[in-house]
Amino acid sequence: MKIGIVCPYTWDVPGGVQQHIRDLAEALLALGHAVSVITPADDDSPLPAYVVPAGRAVPVPYNGSVARLAFGFLSAARVRRWIRDNDFDVLHVHEPAAPSLGLLACWAAEGPIVGTFHASYTRSRMVSATAPILQSALEKITGRIAVSEAARTTLVEHLGGDAVLIPNGVTTERYAMAEPLPGWAGRGDGAEPRDGAGAIGFLGRMDEPRKGLQVLLRAFEILAPQRPGLRLLVAGPGDADDVFDKVSPALRDRVVVLGMISEADKVRAYHSVDVFVAPNLGGESFGIVLAEAMSAGAPLLASDIEAFRRVLLDGRAGVLFPVGDAAALAEATAELLDDPARRKHLSAEARTAVRAYDWSTVARDVLRVYETVVVPGAGVVESGA
Repeated sequence: MKIGIVCPYTWDVPGGVQQHIRDLAEALLALGHAVSVITPADDDSPLPAYVVPAGRAVPVPYNGSVARLAFGFLSAARVRRWIRDNDFDVLHVHEPAAPSLGLLACWAAEGPIVGTFHASYTRSRMVSATAPILQSALEKITGRIAVSEAARTTLVEHLGGDAVLIPNGVTTERYAMAEPLPGWAGRGDGAEPRDGAGAIGFLGRMDEPRKGLQVLLRAFEILAPQRPGLRLLVAGPGDADDVFDKVSPALRDRVVVLGMISEADKVRAYHSVDVFVAPNLGGESFGIVLAEAMSAGAPLLASDIEAFRRVLLDGRAGVLFPVGDAAALAEATAELLDDPARRKHLSAEARTAVRAYDWSTVARDVLRVYETVVVPGAGVVESGA
């Protein structure tokens, strides 16, 4: 099958949707299918061979964040040319309601189109204001996928229609084994944390409030004075100085901010800490970071939001704490650090639970959706062609 995949967000800035698309494309390629991905990106950006740049992205407030999207004459022309030149059997558009390439592709194409909806929100002024315009594109989608119940509910309530539920995927083998980062001794197999204090970790956009790093920093302020050896490892896009400004001067030497890291170092980071924390405040429809950390066997502490609760099996595969409650997070972290047997149990439960999200399973579920919409002998063509 020849498959065209449309990524709405710039490839240059890591994110859950981009990673989902990358891993799906590579899983489909491994199964023998031909795949091309088009994405917002500069022409000189380093991209995999299967990815085509559609022009520079611009920052746009979207779903409680600042998304880097592409929506203009240059991008529209490149999307049309990409569709015209490739003779796809099916077009797979991600986040088609976002003002980016997915919307342009729906307008530009005719034929079998599958849309995957990732976002979860209770209210969106942008979507409400543009709903009539969106409908002209969304009505072309012949197969719909939602990555979570939260994303499906958002689709039903805000855009209409329904979708089959296929969760985000994770390449579990990629995260299963790794040496810790230099200077970080790693977890061991449920052993007592080094010097009785241990290490906690965070991975996400440091400058995005809904990722909840500020909650973790407050919890660290509570814990660190009681645990002289406790350290915090922070990785992700953002300004390190902003992080240190939120930490007491006496504790700053125990906070290590890596900033943007490679995929290999991200895997190593999961293996470098005793407890991994996902303190997100909301707006998450799945939680790919959780799935990655689970694949690595990291003991997890996560905000008790619906998406995380589902992935962690209501607390069986990781500990849940009240959203935004730094004191509760500090208490739960201390309990885990002091209980190696429980950490080891959570690690084992996480590795078992995450198997349901391995791309070997998820990619085949996506292919079944493609098969329901593809008409033999009729592929995707440029609209009006």
